[in-house]
Amino acid sequence: MNPFPLEHVIESQQFDRDLLDIVFRTANQLKADLYGDRRYAKSLEGKILASLFYEPSTRTRFSFESAMLRLGGAVITTENAREFSSAAKGESLADSTRIMSGYADVIVMRHNEAGSASRAADISSIPVINAGDGAGQHPTQALLDVYTIADTFSGIKNLKIAMVGDLRYGRTVRSLAYLLTKYENVEIIFVSPPVCKMEGDIKAYLNKYEILWREETDLDAVSPEVDCIYMTRIQKERFHSLEDYNAAAGKYILTPERVQAMKPNAIIMHPLPRVNEIPKEVDNDPRARYFDQAQNGLFIRMALLYLLLNKDRNG
Repeated sequence: MNPFPLEHVIESQQFDRDLLDIVFRTANQLKADLYGDRRYAKSLEGKILASLFYEPSTRTRFSFESAMLRLGGAVITTENAREFSSAAKGESLADSTRIMSGYADVIVMRHNEAGSASRAADISSIPVINAGDGAGQHPTQALLDVYTIADTFSGIKNLKIAMVGDLRYGRTVRSLAYLLTKYENVEIIFVSPPVCKMEGDIKAYLNKYEILWREETDLDAVSPEVDCIYMTRIQKERFHSLEDYNAAAGKYILTPERVQAMKPNAIIMHPLPRVNEIPKEVDNDPRARYFDQAQNGLFIRMALLYLLLNKDRNG
Protein backbone atom coordinates (compact mmCIF):
# COMPACT_ATOMS: atom_id res chain seq x y z
CA MET A 1 0.00 0.00 0.00
CA ASN A 2 1.24 3.46 -0.84
CA PRO A 3 1.98 5.16 2.51
CA PHE A 4 1.62 8.61 0.95
CA PRO A 5 -1.41 8.63 -1.33
CA LEU A 6 -1.28 12.25 -2.46
CA GLU A 7 -0.42 12.98 -6.07
CA HIS A 8 -0.11 16.73 -5.43
CA VAL A 9 0.22 18.99 -2.37
CA ILE A 10 -2.24 21.82 -2.92
CA GLU A 11 -4.00 22.62 0.36
CA SER A 12 -3.85 21.83 4.05
CA GLN A 13 -7.21 20.05 4.00
CA GLN A 14 -5.55 17.14 2.19
CA PHE A 15 -3.76 16.13 5.39
CA ASP A 16 -5.30 14.03 8.14
CA ARG A 17 -3.46 12.93 11.28
CA ASP A 18 -2.11 9.79 9.63
CA LEU A 19 -0.60 11.76 6.76
CA LEU A 20 0.79 14.36 9.13
CA ASP A 21 2.44 11.60 11.14
CA ILE A 22 3.98 10.14 7.96
CA VAL A 23 5.38 13.53 6.91
CA PHE A 24 6.74 14.36 10.36
CA ARG A 25 8.26 10.91 10.85
CA THR A 26 9.95 11.14 7.46
CA ALA A 27 11.18 14.67 8.24
CA ASN A 28 12.72 13.37 11.48
CA GLN A 29 14.44 10.55 9.62
CA LEU A 30 15.83 12.84 6.94
CA LYS A 31 16.91 15.43 9.50
CA ALA A 32 18.84 12.79 11.44
CA ASP A 33 20.32 11.43 8.22
CA LEU A 34 21.39 14.88 7.06
CA TYR A 35 23.60 15.16 10.11
CA GLY A 36 24.44 11.45 10.15
CA ASP A 37 25.59 8.86 7.64
CA ARG A 38 23.71 10.38 4.66
CA ARG A 39 21.98 7.17 3.56
CA TYR A 40 19.37 9.24 1.71
CA ALA A 41 21.86 11.53 -0.06
CA LYS A 42 21.17 9.92 -3.44
CA SER A 43 17.55 8.92 -2.91
CA LEU A 44 16.31 11.35 -5.58
CA GLU A 45 19.23 10.96 -7.95
CA GLY A 46 18.06 11.39 -11.53
CA LYS A 47 14.97 13.39 -10.48
CA ILE A 48 14.44 17.03 -11.48
CA LEU A 49 12.53 19.73 -9.61
CA ALA A 50 11.13 22.67 -11.58
CA SER A 51 11.01 25.76 -9.37
CA LEU A 52 8.30 27.94 -10.90
CA PHE A 53 7.92 31.09 -8.80
CA TYR A 54 5.81 33.95 -10.13
CA GLU A 55 6.23 35.88 -6.86
CA PRO A 56 9.37 36.68 -4.87
CA SER A 57 10.53 34.15 -2.30
CA THR A 58 13.59 33.45 -0.19
CA ARG A 59 12.87 30.73 2.37
CA THR A 60 10.34 28.68 0.41
CA ARG A 61 12.17 28.68 -2.89
CA PHE A 62 15.65 28.09 -1.55
CA SER A 63 14.59 25.51 1.02
CA PHE A 64 12.82 23.49 -1.70
CA GLU A 65 15.83 23.74 -3.99
CA SER A 66 18.20 22.87 -1.14
CA ALA A 67 15.96 19.94 -0.17
CA MET A 68 16.10 18.52 -3.70
CA LEU A 69 19.86 18.93 -3.94
CA ARG A 70 20.47 17.35 -0.53
CA LEU A 71 18.51 14.29 -1.66
CA GLY A 72 20.62 13.96 -4.79
CA GLY A 73 18.20 15.50 -7.27
CA ALA A 74 18.62 18.42 -9.64
CA VAL A 75 16.85 21.77 -9.98
CA ILE A 76 15.79 23.92 -12.91
CA THR A 77 14.68 27.37 -11.88
CA THR A 78 14.16 31.00 -12.80
CA GLU A 79 14.62 34.06 -10.65
CA ASN A 80 11.13 35.42 -11.41
CA ALA A 81 8.83 33.38 -13.65
CA ARG A 82 6.46 36.29 -14.18
CA GLU A 83 9.26 38.37 -15.68
CA PHE A 84 11.86 35.87 -16.88
CA SER A 85 9.72 33.15 -18.43
CA SER A 86 7.29 33.02 -21.35
CA ALA A 87 4.64 34.35 -18.98
CA ALA A 88 6.08 37.76 -19.85
CA LYS A 89 5.07 37.02 -23.45
CA GLY A 90 1.54 36.09 -22.45
CA GLU A 91 1.91 32.33 -22.08
CA SER A 92 -0.87 30.85 -19.95
CA LEU A 93 -0.28 29.03 -16.70
CA ALA A 94 -1.81 25.93 -18.29
CA ASP A 95 0.66 25.94 -21.17
CA SER A 96 3.61 26.58 -18.87
CA THR A 97 2.54 23.69 -16.67
CA ARG A 98 2.23 21.29 -19.61
CA ILE A 99 5.67 22.26 -20.85
CA MET A 100 7.33 21.90 -17.43
CA SER A 101 5.66 18.52 -16.96
CA GLY A 102 7.82 17.26 -19.82
CA TYR A 103 11.02 18.70 -18.37
CA ALA A 104 10.85 17.74 -14.70
CA ASP A 105 9.57 15.18 -12.19
CA VAL A 106 7.93 17.63 -9.77
CA ILE A 107 6.81 21.27 -10.00
CA VAL A 108 7.02 23.62 -7.03
CA MET A 109 4.85 26.63 -7.84
CA ARG A 110 4.24 30.01 -6.27
CA HIS A 111 1.71 32.22 -7.99
CA ASN A 112 -0.07 35.49 -7.28
CA GLU A 113 -3.56 34.07 -7.90
CA ALA A 114 -5.46 31.97 -5.37
CA GLY A 115 -6.37 28.62 -6.88
CA SER A 116 -3.52 28.64 -9.41
CA ALA A 117 -1.79 25.56 -7.98
CA SER A 118 -5.03 23.58 -8.13
CA ARG A 119 -5.54 24.56 -11.76
CA ALA A 120 -1.98 23.53 -12.57
CA ALA A 121 -2.42 20.18 -10.81
CA ASP A 122 -5.52 19.45 -12.88
CA ILE A 123 -3.47 19.37 -16.08
CA SER A 124 -0.02 18.35 -14.84
CA SER A 125 1.30 14.84 -15.46
CA ILE A 126 3.75 15.18 -12.56
CA PRO A 127 3.27 16.21 -8.90
CA VAL A 128 2.59 19.89 -8.21
CA ILE A 129 3.41 21.41 -4.83
CA ASN A 130 1.71 24.66 -3.90
CA ALA A 131 4.36 27.03 -2.57
CA GLY A 132 1.81 29.80 -2.02
CA ASP A 133 -1.06 30.95 -4.24
CA GLY A 134 -1.90 34.59 -3.67
CA ALA A 135 -4.04 35.02 -0.57
CA GLY A 136 -5.14 31.38 -0.83
CA GLN A 137 -2.97 28.79 0.88
CA HIS A 138 0.62 27.86 1.72
CA PRO A 139 0.35 24.21 2.84
CA THR A 140 4.05 23.44 3.19
CA GLN A 141 4.45 26.46 5.49
CA ALA A 142 1.60 25.15 7.61
CA LEU A 143 3.25 21.73 7.77
CA LEU A 144 6.52 23.17 9.01
CA ASP A 145 4.62 25.38 11.46
CA VAL A 146 2.80 22.41 12.98
CA TYR A 147 6.06 20.43 12.98
CA THR A 148 7.73 23.24 14.93
CA ILE A 149 4.91 23.49 17.46
CA ALA A 150 4.78 19.72 17.95
CA ASP A 151 8.56 19.56 18.41
CA THR A 152 8.48 22.32 21.02
CA PHE A 153 5.60 20.95 23.09
CA SER A 154 6.14 17.22 22.42
CA GLY A 155 2.87 17.12 20.53
CA ILE A 156 -0.12 19.39 20.04
CA LYS A 157 -2.76 19.14 22.72
CA ASN A 158 -4.32 21.64 25.11
CA LEU A 159 -2.57 24.56 23.43
CA LYS A 160 -3.73 28.13 22.98
CA ILE A 161 -2.38 29.88 19.88
CA ALA A 162 -2.68 33.56 18.98
CA MET A 163 -2.52 34.48 15.30
CA VAL A 164 -1.61 38.14 15.01
CA GLY A 165 -1.58 40.69 12.19
CA ASP A 166 -2.74 40.23 8.62
CA LEU A 167 -5.24 37.40 8.94
CA ARG A 168 -7.40 38.37 5.98
CA TYR A 169 -4.69 38.07 3.34
CA GLY A 170 -2.28 35.84 5.26
CA ARG A 171 -2.20 32.48 3.49
CA THR A 172 0.08 31.04 6.18
CA VAL A 173 -2.41 31.50 9.01
CA ARG A 174 -5.27 30.24 6.87
CA SER A 175 -3.37 27.05 6.10
CA LEU A 176 -2.26 26.63 9.72
CA ALA A 177 -5.83 26.99 10.97
CA TYR A 178 -6.91 24.09 8.77
CA LEU A 179 -4.19 21.81 10.15
CA LEU A 180 -4.83 22.69 13.78
CA THR A 181 -8.30 21.15 13.50
CA LYS A 182 -6.55 17.75 13.48
CA TYR A 183 -5.48 18.10 17.11
CA GLU A 184 -7.21 17.95 20.48
CA ASN A 185 -8.21 20.85 22.69
CA VAL A 186 -6.63 23.58 20.62
CA GLU A 187 -7.90 27.13 20.95
CA ILE A 188 -7.13 29.87 18.44
CA ILE A 189 -7.26 33.59 19.18
CA PHE A 190 -7.36 35.89 16.16
CA VAL A 191 -5.74 39.27 16.90
CA SER A 192 -5.97 41.78 14.07
CA PRO A 193 -7.09 45.24 13.01
CA PRO A 194 -10.69 45.33 11.71
CA VAL A 195 -9.51 45.56 8.09
CA CYS A 196 -7.45 42.35 8.51
CA LYS A 197 -9.92 40.06 10.28
CA MET A 198 -9.87 36.37 9.50
CA GLU A 199 -12.30 35.47 6.74
CA GLY A 200 -15.57 33.70 7.48
CA ASP A 201 -14.70 30.49 5.65
CA ILE A 202 -11.94 29.70 8.15
CA LYS A 203 -14.21 30.45 11.09
CA ALA A 204 -16.88 28.18 9.64
CA TYR A 205 -14.33 25.41 9.18
CA LEU A 206 -13.19 25.74 12.79
CA ASN A 207 -16.81 25.62 13.94
CA LYS A 208 -17.38 22.49 11.88
CA TYR A 209 -14.56 20.72 13.71
CA GLU A 210 -15.49 22.22 17.08
CA ILE A 211 -12.27 24.17 17.49
CA LEU A 212 -12.57 27.02 19.97
CA TRP A 213 -11.74 30.43 18.59
CA ARG A 214 -12.33 34.06 19.39
CA GLU A 215 -11.35 37.48 18.08
CA GLU A 216 -9.46 40.15 19.98
CA THR A 217 -7.87 43.47 19.17
CA ASP A 218 -5.69 43.90 22.27
CA LEU A 219 -2.42 41.96 22.00
CA ASP A 220 -1.41 42.92 25.54
CA ALA A 221 -4.51 41.22 26.93
CA VAL A 222 -3.78 38.03 25.00
CA SER A 223 0.00 37.65 25.36
CA PRO A 224 0.13 36.29 28.93
CA GLU A 225 -2.40 33.49 28.32
CA VAL A 226 -1.21 31.87 25.10
CA ASP A 227 1.34 29.12 24.43
CA CYS A 228 2.28 30.46 21.00
CA ILE A 229 2.15 33.88 19.37
CA TYR A 230 2.20 33.55 15.61
CA MET A 231 3.07 36.99 14.25
CA THR A 232 2.52 37.95 10.61
CA ARG A 233 3.58 40.81 8.39
CA ILE A 234 1.01 43.34 7.21
CA GLN A 235 1.27 42.59 3.49
CA LYS A 236 1.15 45.89 1.66
CA GLU A 237 1.11 44.12 -1.71
CA ARG A 238 -2.22 42.43 -0.90
CA PHE A 239 -4.19 45.54 0.08
CA HIS A 240 -6.50 47.14 -2.42
CA SER A 241 -6.32 50.61 -0.85
CA LEU A 242 -3.58 52.58 0.83
CA GLU A 243 -6.08 53.75 3.44
CA ASP A 244 -6.76 50.17 4.57
CA TYR A 245 -3.04 49.39 4.66
CA ASN A 246 -2.27 52.46 6.77
CA ALA A 247 -5.05 51.44 9.17
CA ALA A 248 -3.26 48.14 9.79
CA ALA A 249 0.45 48.87 9.42
CA GLY A 250 2.38 49.00 12.68
CA LYS A 251 -0.69 48.12 14.74
CA TYR A 252 0.93 45.15 16.50
CA ILE A 253 4.60 45.12 17.45
CA LEU A 254 5.88 42.39 19.74
CA THR A 255 8.24 44.51 21.80
CA PRO A 256 10.63 43.03 24.38
CA GLU A 257 8.29 44.36 27.07
CA ARG A 258 5.38 42.42 25.59
CA VAL A 259 7.55 39.32 25.29
CA GLN A 260 8.35 39.51 28.99
CA ALA A 261 4.64 39.24 29.74
CA MET A 262 4.44 35.90 27.94
CA LYS A 263 4.61 32.51 29.64
CA PRO A 264 8.21 31.35 30.23
CA ASN A 265 7.69 28.28 28.03
CA ALA A 266 5.63 30.00 25.32
CA ILE A 267 7.04 30.43 21.83
CA ILE A 268 7.07 33.16 19.19
CA MET A 269 6.67 32.19 15.56
CA HIS A 270 6.68 34.12 12.29
CA PRO A 271 6.60 32.84 8.69
CA LEU A 272 9.03 35.63 7.69
CA PRO A 273 9.95 38.00 6.22
CA ARG A 274 9.31 40.45 9.02
CA VAL A 275 9.19 44.20 8.78
CA ASN A 276 8.91 45.82 12.22
CA GLU A 277 6.41 43.53 13.97
CA ILE A 278 9.20 41.70 15.83
CA PRO A 279 12.17 43.92 16.77
CA LYS A 280 15.61 42.34 16.45
CA GLU A 281 16.05 42.72 20.20
CA VAL A 282 13.65 39.79 20.60
CA ASP A 283 15.82 37.41 18.54
CA ASN A 284 17.94 36.26 21.47
CA ASP A 285 14.98 35.48 23.71
CA PRO A 286 14.68 31.68 24.13
CA ARG A 287 11.01 31.94 23.22
CA ALA A 288 11.85 33.19 19.71
CA ARG A 289 11.52 30.18 17.41
CA TYR A 290 11.12 31.77 13.98
CA PHE A 291 14.62 30.95 12.75
CA ASP A 292 14.24 27.33 13.92
CA GLN A 293 10.86 27.40 12.19
CA ALA A 294 12.50 28.45 8.91
CA GLN A 295 15.14 25.72 9.28
CA ASN A 296 12.40 23.15 9.80
CA GLY A 297 11.13 24.08 6.35
CA LEU A 298 14.11 22.27 4.86
CA PHE A 299 13.28 19.02 6.64
CA ILE A 300 9.56 19.16 5.84
CA ARG A 301 10.21 19.89 2.17
CA MET A 302 12.80 17.13 1.96
CA ALA A 303 10.16 14.79 3.37
CA LEU A 304 7.50 15.86 0.88
CA LEU A 305 9.81 15.49 -2.10
CA TYR A 306 11.00 12.10 -0.89
CA LEU A 307 7.46 10.83 -0.31
CA LEU A 308 6.07 12.14 -3.59
CA LEU A 309 8.94 10.77 -5.68
CA ASN A 310 9.53 7.50 -3.80
CA LYS A 311 6.03 6.15 -3.54
CA ASP A 312 7.20 2.54 -3.37
CA ARG A 313 9.03 3.20 -0.11
CA ASN A 314 7.67 3.54 3.39
CA GLY A 315 8.04 7.02 4.91
